[in-house]
Amino acid sequence: MNKLIYTILAGALLFATLPAFAGNPDRQGEAGAPELLMNPWAPSAGLHTMTTSMISGVEAIRLNPAGVARINKTQVMFGHAIYLDGTDINMNAFGLAQRVGNSGAFGISIMSLDFGDIPVTTTNQPEGTGATFSPRFFNIGISYSYIFENKVSVGATVRAVSEAIDNASASAVALDAGVQYVTGEHDNFKFGISLRNVGSRMKFGGEGLSTVRSVPIGSVSYNLTVENRPASFELQSVLNIGGSYDFYAGDLRFTLVGNYTSNAFSRDQIGGGAEVSYNEYVSVRAGYRVETGTGEPAVYRGLAAGVTLNVPVSKKENAPRVGIDYAYRDTRIFNGTHNISVRLSL
Repeated sequence: MNKLIYTILAGALLFATLPAFAGNPDRQGEAGAPELLMNPWAPSAGLHTMTTSMISGVEAIRLNPAGVARINKTQVMFGHAIYLDGTDINMNAFGLAQRVGNSGAFGISIMSLDFGDIPVTTTNQPEGTGATFSPRFFNIGISYSYIFENKVSVGATVRAVSEAIDNASASAVALDAGVQYVTGEHDNFKFGISLRNVGSRMKFGGEGLSTVRSVPIGSVSYNLTVENRPASFELQSVLNIGGSYDFYAGDLRFTLVGNYTSNAFSRDQIGGGAEVSYNEYVSVRAGYRVETGTGEPAVYRGLAAGVTLNVPVSKKENAPRVGIDYAYRDTRIFNGTHNISVRLSL
């Protein structure tokens, strides 16, 4: 009875926000902090980030914090991605998930974008001044997750977001919340809901928004510093609803995945995928996602695929495992996104 109550309450809380987060292509371009929708982790990227129902450990901090507690003890993960191959933009991430007690877990994840060195240009020197700059996009999330009777888990993430260059910056705080439900003889069926990036508005400030203008007063002109008033913008809020089912045949696991994504500032998305795993040592996965409605299409389209090699460090039962993951996602522009992750599960 308790697990049913928790499921209903958590589901009702998240579904109550559905009208506010329905996809609205007319609002495209009004939100900021697009890095909050980027996925630096290869396992979930190989299924187009459609693993709301089955994600666990470090990856869950970003997609569905309810899954953070679904690990044995400890998980450490490093992620790197070539974002839109050809743009010279890279994603780097680190995460740690730690069980606390029998049912709870804490997690922390850090993600940054590397834009490389961008030449400084001016109206008088459009070819460049010889100097360079690099924007600093950074966010850190702290999560807590709790499992009720191994069937229902809930979780929340608080994330600080920062975007900056040398003379201007903006920051915000965002909240993610999620629930997962697992049932079946072998915990075959999984269902998950997550609401992400609900938080304060961002607004840039700093010396970069000030300009010096000549103001005539009588027969004399004076140079005065004028500060521009920047507009604030919202975060990229998104709602995910997903399910998955596991089929077992000896040492093989075959998983079907489906997911619906409601974007507050762009077209909604729906898709599915499959994962095949041999004794959790080697896993191969692929997913396909399409958009609904009209408006400017998203960067990611169609196919995503990935592979995992997950090797125990010894022959002991429940020995720690080292995993290496790779994923590729097709994109509408440039040459796709490549993800690679390394993780240690204790």
